[in-house]
Amino acid sequence: MTDTTIAPTINEKARAALGRRNLVFVGLMGAGKSAIGRLVAQSLSIPFIDTDAEIEKVSRMTIPELFSTYGETEFRALETRVIERLLRGGPRVVSTGGGAFINENTRQQIKLSSVSVWLKADLDVLWDRVNKRDNRPLLKTENPKQTLENLMVQRYPIYAEADLTVLSGNVRKDVMVNEVLSIVAGLNEPSGTALSNEGELQ
Repeated sequence: MTDTTIAPTINEKARAALGRRNLVFVGLMGAGKSAIGRLVAQSLSIPFIDTDAEIEKVSRMTIPELFSTYGETEFRALETRVIERLLRGGPRVVSTGGGAFINENTRQQIKLSSVSVWLKADLDVLWDRVNKRDNRPLLKTENPKQTLENLMVQRYPIYAEADLTVLSGNVRKDVMVNEVLSIVAGLNEPSGTALSNEGELQ
């Protein structure tokens, strides 16, 4: 008798491995968290939330306006509260702002309820993506590229605490999405949990 069982797709394997947990993207500005997160959510058929967009919705202010009006400390406190609320409603794919995972309280909340994926990119890739837009409050300095490099030095050791790491570079979005789905699908397998790809999101 022929076995007509259809092998599960990579999407189905990733969804099963995730279970009721959220999938949270962390990393610096320009790493592709929102673009890739939205497509991964579509592939998994679960909701997508961008925390910066959610913060802007609840505050009725843009991120630059929040930074300008209240300062970074108050912004981070709001960010922590919003993310804590969002993580209760899993499973969903969540894209976080660059500083979210740096906050210890937020980081612990993510670790308790979610699988975290660090989209890791090198300086030139990040700079190429962020220098075309004037909406990054932390880069409003005399030497924004040096500021970005300083953020990498400060934050990369903390991002490294994420459950999974995928390199973000000069490749198409669909390739990146497949990388993420593959690594999530492999959570229940004994193989390593860090995939890498070099390239840029097109």
